Amino acid sequence: MSDTDLEAPIETDAIVAEPSHDKDNRLNRDFIDAVVDYVEAGDDEAARALVRPLHPADVADLFELAPGDMRGPLAAALAELLDGDVLAEMNDWVRDAAMRALDPGQVATLATELDTDDAVAIIEDMDEDDRRAVLRALDPDDRAAIEEALSYPEESAGRLMQRDLIAVPEHWRVGDVLDYLRRNEDLTTDFWEIYVCDAAHHPIGTCKLSWILRTPSDVAIADVMQREQTLIPVDMDQEEVALRFQKYALISAAVIDQSGRLVGMITVDDVVHIIQEEAGEDILALSGAGDGDINEPIRFTVRTRLVWLVINLGTAMIAAAVVGLFDDEIARYAVLAALMGIVSGMGGNAGTQTLAVVVRALATNQLTSSNSLRMIRREFYIAAANGILLGLLIGLGTWMLYGRSDLALVFGAAILINNLMAGLSGVLIPIGLDKAKIDPAVSSAVFVTMCTDCMGFFSFLGLATLFRLH
Repeated sequence: MSDTDLEAPIETDAIVAEPSHDKDNRLNRDFIDAVVDYVEAGDDEAARALVRPLHPADVADLFELAPGDMRGPLAAALAELLDGDVLAEMNDWVRDAAMRALDPGQVATLATELDTDDAVAIIEDMDEDDRRAVLRALDPDDRAAIEEALSYPEESAGRLMQRDLIAVPEHWRVGDVLDYLRRNEDLTTDFWEIYVCDAAHHPIGTCKLSWILRTPSDVAIADVMQREQTLIPVDMDQEEVALRFQKYALISAAVIDQSGRLVGMITVDDVVHIIQEEAGEDILALSGAGDGDINEPIRFTVRTRLVWLVINLGTAMIAAAVVGLFDDEIARYAVLAALMGIVSGMGGNAGTQTLAVVVRALATNQLTSSNSLRMIRREFYIAAANGILLGLLIGLGTWMLYGRSDLALVFGAAILINNLMAGLSGVLIPIGLDKAKIDPAVSSAVFVTMCTDCMGFFSFLGLATLFRLH
């Protein structure tokens, strides 16, 4: 924007008349540009007038779609509109950029509007000095809750849980519970279940709101509650938490500390986010692409991808060394050089198919030590069937193209052998890494590719040497 444009009055009515969304319910480019132009011109009130009618999720999208260097100025201009709902919808990297434009007092005010888990998500990624400044600005109760959450491991139930819940003693009647809910204005307003605890604050049951509302007031809460419940240890990994919710169709679950005391709860809306996050992480990890977040700083993305590219370079050199063992054979019969890439490529694709299935089965607890052998046999049979069919197809095609039955036999046999290697490595490598407490989604792909490349080249060129093709 030129100096002349900055001095000229902006036609507010004309820009406000522009629709904020397109036909696919995404923010219009013109609308985003209009908000950015107002902020650059120093007309924060006009920018707020445009943004104020938006849903919190759309305000978060505005920050993500705006130029990276404008996120700080946008946060400063729209500070009064940045409530907890907006921050909870923001991408982590974008939220960090926005928070840096606010002073600790403003961040502390926003944190008090959020559930504990969302407030922790904002504060945990701050620089140490900024984090301490924000914590000092919080009320003592809020500060204590957030500091306790930060003491738990990252991506654990302790970080994910909410502290605001409803818990009542087991000796109360339904009428006592209703009176308690009506008379205490400080209680949380978002809950589906009430937890019943004993004198030591250990959860002994849960009671759905619908049961309480439909039960006579003189009935003991202990007679209405459901004693069977799924308890989440505070140090449980969030991925395991998500699997528990999925397996038992939970709406909420109590979180307990090492002594079995009730310390918080996790609700299904938090878990849906975790399921999406973990699924995305596994997909990206298989390719070595890191977080795969388009808002991540370039230096972090380069560093993450480069590590796995260097590892892949090393495995590729191993495969090249295998090829080097057969230089003389390739020199005598050049067609081998043209065909050997097909063998390794087909094996790589087959290995990737098996690997994707196995990693997903491990992530969802479908594959455990109790059925590992059955899974290995299953993938071996699948690899053998595919290898035989592909070998026959490729062998027939090679015979028709080159008129060489010996070349067709070698080519088809190599395809079969490499498919068997692909199936076995695709299941054994991730299972082995999982046993070694190494994330199979992160490490498996490189090693499966190495196995299929090496076996593909070795089987094809080795058989060609054995049959003395020339």
